[in-house]
Amino acid sequence: MRHKFIDIPRETLPERTVLERIRDYDEYASRMDDEPIVKQAERCMDCGTPFCHVGDMIGQETIGCPIHNLIPEWNKLVSDQDWYRAYERLMETNNFPEFTGRVCPAPCEGSCTLGISEDPVAIKSIERTIIDRAFEEGWVQPRLVQMRTGRSVAIIGSGPAGLAAADQLNQIGHHVTVYEKADEAGGLLFYGIPNMKLDKDVVRRRIHLLAAEGIRFKTGVNVGVDVTVESLRHKFDAVILATGAQKQRTLGIEGDDATGVEPAMDYLTESTRVLGGKMIDAQYDAAGKDVIVIGGGDTGADCVATAIRQGAKSITQFGKHPEKGMFRAPERPWPLQPDTLSVDYAYAEAIERYEHDPRTYLIRSNRVISQDGRVAGIETERMEKIVKPDGQATFFVVEDSVKTYPADLVLVAIGFERPESELRKLGVEAKQDYVSNVDGVFVAGDARRGQSLIVWAIREGREVAETVDAYLEACQSRLKTSS
Repeated sequence: MRHKFIDIPRETLPERTVLERIRDYDEYASRMDDEPIVKQAERCMDCGTPFCHVGDMIGQETIGCPIHNLIPEWNKLVSDQDWYRAYERLMETNNFPEFTGRVCPAPCEGSCTLGISEDPVAIKSIERTIIDRAFEEGWVQPRLVQMRTGRSVAIIGSGPAGLAAADQLNQIGHHVTVYEKADEAGGLLFYGIPNMKLDKDVVRRRIHLLAAEGIRFKTGVNVGVDVTVESLRHKFDAVILATGAQKQRTLGIEGDDATGVEPAMDYLTESTRVLGGKMIDAQYDAAGKDVIVIGGGDTGADCVATAIRQGAKSITQFGKHPEKGMFRAPERPWPLQPDTLSVDYAYAEAIERYEHDPRTYLIRSNRVISQDGRVAGIETERMEKIVKPDGQATFFVVEDSVKTYPADLVLVAIGFERPESELRKLGVEAKQDYVSNVDGVFVAGDARRGQSLIVWAIREGREVAETVDAYLEACQSRLKTSS
């Protein structure tokens, strides 16, 4: 008898056609129907030793799911078409599978045991289908807290780390208030990820659920400006800083202060505001412009997709690394992420719209060319990457490779700086195990570990909640002892 992982090919979420979806900002993918998703779950059933849920680090690499999702268990339940129990099992470890099922880069699939010799199980597609079906069936309802502890926690930041911490602490029975400087809760889930990847009504739906469960949300409050951490510490029994890594990296080259050289996250935020009925600032509108995106990660891809929908004249994306290969490289053995070349949603759209892939590789930006203070182009050189026997990489400039690209809008998507300086502005320094130098103040998520994945943020939120709960219990014990 042949094994199902051989008989059944990998299949992922269905996508709308490119020509249809680039006309709007609706989600480009939808959940799978029951029959094909059951078959995908069956591909998992012959696994001998699963690594998908390990959730550890090898160097800087994530191995498996950081929140230790019980992947083989809910795959088995899906293969048996026991959808409600699959939903229950999924929620045991993941507060927000409707987010991770849409935007997580799925390190679990990179560590799938089947991926050693075959295409890995479509774990992310199964996860999204479970939770989407749960909402459709009405299984996801507010979990009302029966007993309150009388202790209170303020959480600064409503991204995935802050929301996960709020959810955990609220269910324990603590009073939780979440502060968010934007006008909508959700952090980068709301304003940093385009609607076509994560519909904002999906974010609002979860926020409304959390509010119905007793969590208070205060939006439009910038902690450090409108209110101090110290004042919150006096008002609440504990404070969690989950503010994220907020300081975006700059190019650091001549002319990068020209108008039209914009941080990618500012661009994506302003573009999302348009969906809320707000007018877009002309400097963030790509319509009719030659657009250059600097940075080859997911944020850069989101900028490409957004600029297409705004009607960019042309789009070019600079990457500093070589083009990835089609197959797993020897230096990236399983269970590391294979890091192979892929054509995700943004690049499929660009190829259809402009008849070529916008990505260029091994490009160094030398200077921004401007006219009357506005960006007009980027002068670049090509690089060559040499990897030494010890694994260290060195980049060399290719002689006579200077090239100027015309540009009306340059979007800088090269990540965020470490968050230490932002914390110091709030009078806080992060220590180990989520605690800070200020008694009763804790730090979690990107604000603690630097820019990372959504699943790491959720894990940090869950773990800081455990730390805060233990702290509050210890405080209560000391009060009883002293009395």
